[in-house]
Amino acid sequence: MPGRFITFEGIDGAGKSTHIDAIAERLREAGATVLCTREPGGTVLAERLRELILHAPMDALTEALLVFAARRDHLQQVIAPALQRGETVLCDRFTDASFAYQGGGRGFDVTVLADLERWVHAGIQPDLTIWFDLDPAVASERRVAARAPDRFEQQGIAFFQRVRDGYRARMEAAPGRFVRVDAQLERAAVAQQIAAALEARGW
Repeated sequence: MPGRFITFEGIDGAGKSTHIDAIAERLREAGATVLCTREPGGTVLAERLRELILHAPMDALTEALLVFAARRDHLQQVIAPALQRGETVLCDRFTDASFAYQGGGRGFDVTVLADLERWVHAGIQPDLTIWFDLDPAVASERRVAARAPDRFEQQGIAFFQRVRDGYRARMEAAPGRFVRVDAQLERAAVAQQIAAALEARGW
C-alpha cells in the first residue's frame, strides 16, 4: 500500500486519544493527507457493533467475533481505500487490542484470534504501532476522573494487568513495528517520545 498506517494502543486511561490530533496536525504540516479513525468503529456498521461490544453482555468468543466483524468492515470501507490513495491513517486501536483485551484480559484462545487476524486483514498490517504503556492502577484513577465506565472499564486491576501483559507479548513478537512510550510521564514528555518515534522513521 502506498500510504502509511499508524496505530495507537494502550489500556483504558493511558491517554493515547489525547495525542492523536496533535500527531495528525504534525503530519499534515509535513505535507501528509491524514485520516483519523478508531476501533471498534470507523464506519456506520462498525459504530453500531461498537455499542454492542462496549455495553451488551456476551461471552469472549462473541466479543471477538463482533470486534473482527467491525474491523473487516472498517478495513474494507475506510482503511484500505485511504492507504491506496496514499494517505496516512491514524487509528485509535486495532488488532493488537484484540490480542490484549480478548486474548490477555479475557483469556481467549490467541490461536483463534490469529486465524481471525489472517482472514480479516488480507495482508494489511500497521507500519507503526505506538503503545502507551501505563500501570493499571494509575490508569484506573484516570478513568474514574474522566467518564462513566463501559463494560471493559468496569473490570478490575487484575484484568487490566493481563491486558497490559497481552500488549507486551505483541510488542515482543513484532519489535520492529512497536514503539513503547511511558504513558505515566507528563503529556509533553509523552509527546516528545512519540515525536522521536516519528522522526526515527523520517516522518
